[in-house]
Amino acid sequence: MANLEKMIEEIKSLTIVEVAELVKKLEEEFGVSAAAPVAVAAAPAGAAAPAAEEKSEFTVELAEIGANKIAVIKVVREITGLGLGEAKALVEAAPKAIKENVPAAEAKDIEAKLKEAGATVKLK
Repeated sequence: MANLEKMIEEIKSLTIVEVAELVKKLEEEFGVSAAAPVAVAAAPAGAAAPAAEEKSEFTVELAEIGANKIAVIKVVREITGLGLGEAKALVEAAPKAIKENVPAAEAKDIEAKLKEAGATVKLK
């Protein structure tokens, strides 16, 4: 058996380029890869996916006005602080984002108010 310590000392004396060439030749000779297995790399990504689903900020979008346009305009004015003309224009432009990057609790509250007024709302 070869003296492993001697081989390690020789490898230490090589440049980075020479080590890369050595790795490539060993991979070709033995039909192996020095890269990390894909299963190991995929495990952390799979664990991160559920965390991405738990959003903390939402965009509240008015999808449809519904039958009671005036009530929806009043709620939009209350939520956004817009004047009557701006709120009316915003409601008539549906589907349109009412508020962006809103915390989850506030988004649910806005959604409930708009639905109570008769509008169809989407949280994104």
